[in-house]
Amino acid sequence: MVDRPASSDSGPLEDLEQWDDDLRRRYPEAAANELAPNSEKSKQQFRDYRADVRPEVREFYRLNHKYQTVDFVRAKREEYLKLDKRRMGLWDGLEFLNTLVDDSDPDTSLPQIEHLLQTAEAIRRDGHPRWFILTGLIHDFGKVLCLFGEPQWAVVGDTFPVGCEYSDAIVFREFLDDNPDSQVPEYQTPCGIYEPGCGLDNVLMSWGHDEYMYHVVKDYLPPEAQYIIRYHSFYPGHREGAYAHLMNDADRKYFAAVRAFNPYDLYTKAAERPDVDELRSFYEDLWNEFFPPQLAF
Repeated sequence: MVDRPASSDSGPLEDLEQWDDDLRRRYPEAAANELAPNSEKSKQQFRDYRADVRPEVREFYRLNHKYQTVDFVRAKREEYLKLDKRRMGLWDGLEFLNTLVDDSDPDTSLPQIEHLLQTAEAIRRDGHPRWFILTGLIHDFGKVLCLFGEPQWAVVGDTFPVGCEYSDAIVFREFLDDNPDSQVPEYQTPCGIYEPGCGLDNVLMSWGHDEYMYHVVKDYLPPEAQYIIRYHSFYPGHREGAYAHLMNDADRKYFAAVRAFNPYDLYTKAAERPDVDELRSFYEDLWNEFFPPQLAF
């Protein structure tokens, strides 16, 4: 039986950008440039940031950690991975995402379309391959889950494996004590329901926009792009070095791409707004190079 949240538990954040802002507080740019993912200083920084974390972010993680169970993840995979909700092209998806911006909030940053274009343009300026630029543009498309009625805690937030012991590297690890899975002995060993070195493809991750979008685009993009889209929110793994015992050689190889992408995801917001009309033709051509005119969501 899946533990169903109360309706009042759906949206503790004022907008989804608060999670992104919290990530930048937790992993400052200096740390991203200077520290190895699992260095001792980085772990200390991870502990320190929580002293003045915003109450709504804390509440977000309380809900996320309470309800992200094995049964919940399996139910959401069954519901959404049929990809039968709607079909969308590039600009359909970007305009759909733009409806997530709360125009009444004076602290809300750029609309989603501009944030994604800033990410992609930074990757483009640094001379990365075209698949990498496209990945920057679409990596957050899975947030359309909110517009399908999903609560925030089932769309964004750091992801982590379910069905095995929780790592201390998970932000607000203590909230997982309220998760029903914490009382299931089978789920509370290092490997849980998995085998050592089984590979993350065989591991159930907490449900959110990463896993969903991966399934939308996995047949069209190279493995590096697939890993970026699927695991860019898996901060316990790609930044804190957790769950290495579940990874295989492919995971270790392609996580290099996830780490290379991470600074573009976190640190490319700028006051200068991209010219959407000027860039539209380039990104439409890029989309058509890899994808059909519309994708199934």
